[in-house]
Amino acid sequence: MAKRAGNIVAKFRINRFWSALITLVVIYAIVKWLIPAVSRWMTDLPFPLTVPGELIKIYMILAVVAMILLVTFSQKHLDEFLRPVLKFLRAEYGQIPRAVVLLLISLVIGYITYGVAVPTSETPISLRIQHPSSNFPKKFEDLKNPAADPPEAEVAAFIEQAKANDIALIAQVATDVEHWLEENPDGHMLSFLPTAPVKKFLAELDSGEVSMATAKAALIEKNLFEGRALYAMNCRACHGDSVSGDGPMADGFKLRPINFTDNGTIETIVEGYTFWRVMNGGPGLPVEATPWDSAMPEWKLSLTEEERWKIIMAEYDLAEKTPRIPEGH
Repeated sequence: MAKRAGNIVAKFRINRFWSALITLVVIYAIVKWLIPAVSRWMTDLPFPLTVPGELIKIYMILAVVAMILLVTFSQKHLDEFLRPVLKFLRAEYGQIPRAVVLLLISLVIGYITYGVAVPTSETPISLRIQHPSSNFPKKFEDLKNPAADPPEAEVAAFIEQAKANDIALIAQVATDVEHWLEENPDGHMLSFLPTAPVKKFLAELDSGEVSMATAKAALIEKNLFEGRALYAMNCRACHGDSVSGDGPMADGFKLRPINFTDNGTIETIVEGYTFWRVMNGGPGLPVEATPWDSAMPEWKLSLTEEERWKIIMAEYDLAEKTPRIPEGH
């Protein structure tokens, strides 16, 4: 019985040459077509998330290396792999099939070489601009960041919160500050932020005479702290700690994330446009932005308006840039 089963397995067993070739074809098909198809189904986007060509090359090189290791594992494996190749070269399958296959291989190599070497000239399918604005709402143009210039009512409320030692913080940082308070029960809540404006504000708070200007400066520092925390949680992976587009995920995109420290980026646009771009991400861009393939999410779906403004404040601060002043001002 065992001998019969072994004979059946041997009968349907594929030669190592063909199994290696089929494996390489299957791996290429998965990376080239299956992964983009699955990504489109998972993300519900109107287009597939294709695997970059260089990454496909890396996958295929690794697959070829794996096949070579498998085939050369023993002399028996290598002999089995080379058997159909040697038969083909000796024309044991026939001289005509050998001539046809060799001709096809030569034509394929020639076609690939021609495609790589031939100069091309193509007209762009649409206008390519880095800051597309054809659907930028006019009402956003004059917007100012409320986190960077809080109104008097908000500053007054901040003073009262400071007197009660109960500062309102965003949920993302509140837990960490609470842990700090547990270790420093005798300190003021704002002491976790040891910047000059905050220290001056706490000193005036102890004296009983707090100026609106000092309180406003301390509130801006608090907003900036929250903005940097939100940036680290949501943006750092792509734009990096230095906001120069060098985050740990940056190399995975067809177009690298924008470098905020470049003089030609966020410093050339008004704050309202920055807010609109962050709000709509890549999916909200007009058609002329399509070639840039922005991968930024629609942050309006996961971040509040206050959180988005604070992130923008942190981006300009970390990049040491200031937004462009609207023409009407």
